[in-house]
Amino acid sequence: MRSDLEREYVDYVAGRLPRLHRAAYLLCADRYQADDIVQATVTALYMNWKSAVRADNLDGFVHRILVRRYLDERRRRWSRVLLGDHLPERPGPADTRVEARDELLTALRALPKGQRAVVVLRYFSDLSVEATAAALGCSVGNVKSQCSRGLAALRAELGAFQESR
Repeated sequence: MRSDLEREYVDYVAGRLPRLHRAAYLLCADRYQADDIVQATVTALYMNWKSAVRADNLDGFVHRILVRRYLDERRRRWSRVLLGDHLPERPGPADTRVEARDELLTALRALPKGQRAVVVLRYFSDLSVEATAAALGCSVGNVKSQCSRGLAALRAELGAFQESR
């Protein structure tokens, strides 16, 4: 790759990396898997940078790669294998923000993959309805209906958390 294209790539990725990592983490709820997904995303972006830079909506193009990498990870059998007989205990700080974040992540995990992807891209990655539709390769109407259903399910799930306290 020419040095000017490579510089553009590095600048783009450096500016978007925290946002991509946050979106990946919200999709999979695992920091290490999110790292893997983001790495696969930026690698694929590097390989296709010449065509990606010509895209009408580069952020949508990249988020589409990210969601596809997440779905690819979910399809692999080894992604469900635990390498121990039990999960390690996690210390529970008394900070309510941590509890709220855990509740939100649990509620996001309860959503179907499509609804989770739409909610994460729309509300956590701040993509427009059109950009989300482009990233997921679906219609604007589908994004709107998935958002509506996903938000209703999140409200119900988070309401159940509040009532259980």
